Amino acid sequence: MFGKGAIDGLKDILDRRDGYKVYLIDGYFRDRDILDSLPIEGSDEVIFVDTTSEPSTADIDSYRDFLVEVGKGSPSTIIGVGGGSTLDSAKAVANLLTNGGKAEDYQGWDLVKKPAIYKIGIPTISGTGAEASRTCVMTNSKSGIKLGMNSDFTIYDQLILDPNLTKTVPREQYFYTGMDTYLHCIESLNGIYRNAIGDAFSNQAIELCREVFFSEDMMSDENRERLMVASYLGGCAIANSFVGTIHPFSAGLSVVLGTHHCIGNCITMGAMEQFYPKEYEEFFKMAEKQNIEIPKGIAKNLDRETYKRLYDATIVHEKPLSNALGDDFRDILTLERVVDIFKSM
Repeated sequence: MFGKGAIDGLKDILDRRDGYKVYLIDGYFRDRDILDSLPIEGSDEVIFVDTTSEPSTADIDSYRDFLVEVGKGSPSTIIGVGGGSTLDSAKAVANLLTNGGKAEDYQGWDLVKKPAIYKIGIPTISGTGAEASRTCVMTNSKSGIKLGMNSDFTIYDQLILDPNLTKTVPREQYFYTGMDTYLHCIESLNGIYRNAIGDAFSNQAIELCREVFFSEDMMSDENRERLMVASYLGGCAIANSFVGTIHPFSAGLSVVLGTHHCIGNCITMGAMEQFYPKEYEEFFKMAEKQNIEIPKGIAKNLDRETYKRLYDATIVHEKPLSNALGDDFRDILTLERVVDIFKSM
């Protein structure tokens, strides 16, 4: 369901689904008007997701354990309301409730074997594509890996895309998150594992991003609609292809330094001219047009041990890096070169 006010249709959808529901809602909305738009009933359970940090495998385990403890481990529907972290959390919990075990058991490709709880995604910010992708990304603090449950069972069963819900997004966050779409689509188009459908989704999403971020008012009603569509198409693109070098380096920043994903991507782009020269130039033109400053120097003066952890957390992403650089990516991305790239961010 797409369009202004589309969230008003949620009640009709849920009325057709017997049994209690579970809502995972971004903690940002705990005391905000959006709660009045949700048809939450007395038997339903609401979990407010703390998005101060990105989702961890321990977080997902704790949400599942809580639902089981309060007797709400078999809902008819799970509804995720928020940004990428919340949408990913809802997808991961839906998988874990039907498959058992721990979240870390399913970090990888096609390890989820049973269908998840029926789930509805309602994004409140545009860019990550989490509403459309077949993964839900989590950080495992024990292994130092940031990786998702990549599975057909992870995809949302239904989406409500209401651009009215993005009105209150802070301006800089709107840019950083919106750029996630642009960046993972340019990674896909520059990769080895391309295909016609992935290219089509990527090209259209990039064109919409250009319309939004080269405009005079990137947060106008029309541009918020465009970016919401771009985000969805970008998620479809990445579900049919792979990212490249940007996301693995950004994942390193997340795991080691705690940098949030979308701003981490933008910071990483500051060191990506050697891999994506044309896109690097265009990215910074869009940032300049919108008067957005990309942080610099985040990894400039770190100790050797921290750089080694950044390297390990980056190089572990074999599929994206082989997509970007080929099977010999480890020979290209030596420890020394990776350290130099981080220092240049």
